[in-house]
Amino acid sequence: MSARKECVGMILAGGQGSRLGVLTRWRAKPAVPFGGKYRIIDFPLSNCTNSGIDVVGVLTQYEPFVLNSYIGNGAPWDLDTNTGGAYVLSPYTHMGDEGNWYLGTADAIFQNIRFIDRFDPKYVVILSGDHIYKMDYADMVAFHKRSGASATIAVMPVPIEEASRFGILATDENARITDFVEKPKNPPSNLASMGIYVFSWDVVRQYLIDDEANPDSTRDFGKDVIPAMLGANEPMYAYRFEGYWRDVGTIDSLWEANMDMLDGDSGLDMDDNSWKIYSRNPNLPAARIAAGSVLDECMVAEGCDISGEIRHSVLFQGVTVGEGAKVIDSVVMRGAVIEPGAVVERAVVAEDAHVEAGAKVGEPGAALCVLGSGCKVPAGSVVAPGESVEPDASIEVD
Repeated sequence: MSARKECVGMILAGGQGSRLGVLTRWRAKPAVPFGGKYRIIDFPLSNCTNSGIDVVGVLTQYEPFVLNSYIGNGAPWDLDTNTGGAYVLSPYTHMGDEGNWYLGTADAIFQNIRFIDRFDPKYVVILSGDHIYKMDYADMVAFHKRSGASATIAVMPVPIEEASRFGILATDENARITDFVEKPKNPPSNLASMGIYVFSWDVVRQYLIDDEANPDSTRDFGKDVIPAMLGANEPMYAYRFEGYWRDVGTIDSLWEANMDMLDGDSGLDMDDNSWKIYSRNPNLPAARIAAGSVLDECMVAEGCDISGEIRHSVLFQGVTVGEGAKVIDSVVMRGAVIEPGAVVERAVVAEDAHVEAGAKVGEPGAALCVLGSGCKVPAGSVVAPGESVEPDASIEVD
């Protein structure tokens, strides 16, 4: 038995992220770069550290190599302690069992019951690995305790036209949950689950065991476990979150969240020293900005070499922008090269992509272009609005 912990964090980080297209061809969604120097997984990991949760299981599945190597021993998030740690948890088999992939969110936690039991926690915080936000989980756990809850779900209102993408709740005047429906076609309200849960471990542990024994279950918290707990009249409460939160599950939402970093009024404050977002970063020199360069409303990370024009864009580490090149309303990831005279506008450019001299990617006010990791856009060629280029590919020139 390991040292007992009052609370253990479990981050569901195995999602394929198919709506992110070429950006997730060879990596899980939580490993997608964000904001000039981070990856999406940095946000829940940093929230755990800042909230005093020092045992964190990261449940991986789809294309896990990039994410596993990035997390390592958890040192960048101060999770490499003797009594805590970051633990990468993949599906596995044991004696007498054929084993399965994680069949759903509830099954992922069920398969790791023995891991959680090692720490004998009172509470388990279950998190998604693909949201951009800052939250003090300690406040949510304190609310859970005061309420005498078996389960607490973080909620916030969303635009009604987007509500069908979420679990939708109804509550009474005391914030006790009276109804829950997962991704309804016709949402009865816009009070949405954020996919952030606090459970009393002794209670939810039994529901997970019962769910696994149910042949009709989809092994999902929103579709199966939460409705079962609600049907059994377990005390379940909604914790209202007020702050910046974005599900970056699409190219548009990922781009918008990056652009929010340029907006001082968006609520996404990365300069707050009281709640830092930590990450694993390379040792690179300071950015070099050549004479005659133009930088307007942009973020430029270390190691960049800029000789062109950057407007309303986020540049990751080690990006090169040649003389006379333009990068406008775009996200350009680590190691990408924009050669002299090239124009990149309203685009997401993945790591090590190469836009050769005079090429044009995207147009103002049009659908976003996406360039996959390591791809090449040949000199003088055009990537039309809304077009994606596969990783390591070279587009054909007419």
